Amino acid sequence: MENRFNRIRSVKDIVISALLFAAGVVCIVVPDSVPVNITGYTLAIVGLVLFFVMKTAFKDAETGETLRKTEKYFPASKSESVLKALSTDPQSIDLSEENKGNGLKVDTYYSTRTGHVFTQLFEYIPYKYEPCSPVYSYDISKAEKLIR
Repeated sequence: MENRFNRIRSVKDIVISALLFAAGVVCIVVPDSVPVNITGYTLAIVGLVLFFVMKTAFKDAETGETLRKTEKYFPASKSESVLKALSTDPQSIDLSEENKGNGLKVDTYYSTRTGHVFTQLFEYIPYKYEPCSPVYSYDISKAEKLIR
């Protein structure tokens, strides 16, 4: 699933970086005290670094649509019930067991604009999560519980 969804810069990432950089340049250009200039240089550098580092959106390699991602963690003992819920009805997943262990991870990529949701279950094998289910595709109305 990680090969299908690539990290990209969202509009929000670009706006935040541009605002920080612009605020820094304004502080540098305004003839004022040295602390204001130092603050300006700091803001400009932070804006540039964030522009090159911050990538919070994902792009589907097959369809080209922009998606967001959520992750939910479950104990390894709930493997069967989580897998059954994902394969049949994602609304029936038991979120009361969420964050009580980290043996399982459910990655959910979604787009509120197009209404597509993609999920996959991963199992923790020492040092990384390995996929243990295929990628499931749903309509957003069927998987609202997973994107909260």
